[in-house]
Amino acid sequence: MFAEAITLPAIGGFVLLPILVILLVAVLTRRTLLALLCGTVTGALLLSGWGAFDTWTEYFGKALANETAQWLLLIIVLFGILITLFERSGIVSDFARWTERFVTSRRKSTLLTFLLSVVLFVDDYLNVLAVGASMKSVTDRYRVPRTQLGAIMKMTAAPIAVIVPFSTWALFFSGLFEAQGVTVGGSGFGAYLQAIPYVFFGWIAIVVAFLMSVGWLPKFGVLRRDAARAERDGDVFPLDTTPAEREAEGVALLAEIRSTDADGSTAQRVSAALETATETATATSAGSEVVSKRPQAWPFLLAMVTLVGVTILTDANVVTGTASALAVTVVITLAQRRLRLRELLDSALVGIQSMLFVAVLTVLAFMVQEMNLTLQLADWVIAVTEPVLTPALLPAIVFAVCGVYAYATGSFWDLAAVITPVVLPLAIALGADPILAGAAVFSGAALGSTTCLYGDGIILASRSIGIKPHNLMLAILPYAGIAAALSLVMYLIVGAVGV
Repeated sequence: MFAEAITLPAIGGFVLLPILVILLVAVLTRRTLLALLCGTVTGALLLSGWGAFDTWTEYFGKALANETAQWLLLIIVLFGILITLFERSGIVSDFARWTERFVTSRRKSTLLTFLLSVVLFVDDYLNVLAVGASMKSVTDRYRVPRTQLGAIMKMTAAPIAVIVPFSTWALFFSGLFEAQGVTVGGSGFGAYLQAIPYVFFGWIAIVVAFLMSVGWLPKFGVLRRDAARAERDGDVFPLDTTPAEREAEGVALLAEIRSTDADGSTAQRVSAALETATETATATSAGSEVVSKRPQAWPFLLAMVTLVGVTILTDANVVTGTASALAVTVVITLAQRRLRLRELLDSALVGIQSMLFVAVLTVLAFMVQEMNLTLQLADWVIAVTEPVLTPALLPAIVFAVCGVYAYATGSFWDLAAVITPVVLPLAIALGADPILAGAAVFSGAALGSTTCLYGDGIILASRSIGIKPHNLMLAILPYAGIAAALSLVMYLIVGAVGV
């Protein structure tokens, strides 16, 4: 096949073309699905010219056959059902009402978001889905824009997973160390423990997220505009959110901002009226035969404890943890007569349907990754940067290259799997510390996961809080940029002093 005959000298810098097309289309159209589709078509054209259609279908099959993609699609479906059951049974609204006794201000609502994100360190997918589902109704009450909620979540999710040694990220990266013979005490896990202090993006991003949650960091760009509109009008959604998207979130549509409503008073009255109506409808919803005068937090907390506990006990098996939490939720929902069996089954179908868009995005994202592997994008990036590598500059350059590569490709664990076998031997050959070089790779992967428009982390996080991926990415970029810049400085410093 022509795709297999592609070599670096044949196309050179054109390996970047699919990524550039994706970013350009995403910025111009603000449609992530279209952007990814255009990127895969571009990749297919590069790989086989007039045979692009056959190549496209081939890579579609490869994406579906990818074990990681299958694992992720299963998680997406299970979480779609779980989140819908939470919402339709009133479990999550009960939890939100229960938190009112503790959350009495906007700052406390965002700080609780941050703390929950830290507690759910075991996996970043679990983190953003669980925190988004539980906290959006809480932060909505205090007019926290959904983009701010998402930014706090994403600035914590991957960073906390990469610096806590008992997470899916840590287990995977420990294996990469061991595979390359970089061990401490005879294990890759020991090497990873030594690398944790040097995963600078993880540490700095968590500090930035904390400062955001307590309001000690200014709001920039998109987030500043969203926060101003939320405060004025009570509209927590991005301005380009459609009526259907708002209704899908269970939030009644507010009128668009008008010049005649400069002070936002009309929108505030409408918002207050709709909030009262929504609460009344929730309390008297059909099929909910059990309505407690006092909100019950234990059903939601039991489901979350089951999810996290089973995940940890099964060696970070998020699928098993999610399935267990779903089983517990089903039992509680039926036992308390929150939903009838038929309503429960209907809710499960709605949950699956709600995740179809995310599932399609996921498949297209894996197609892009597979095409990048065939195009040898990682090899090209390494070949371009290798001439300027020195022991002192190695950590900083590795972090920068990995961060840009991860952001551009939506490849994080795959990035580490491809680049670590190159970077660690190179560090040893240059006389640099391979553990520090590995930490720079992992920092770059966390940076990409936190910011990439079509990465699975951004896609899942945006779904959990009911906004578009590009809205979330644009809100995150200034804060991730701060963390990335400071991380780059730290890698330059430790590289120079030879730590």
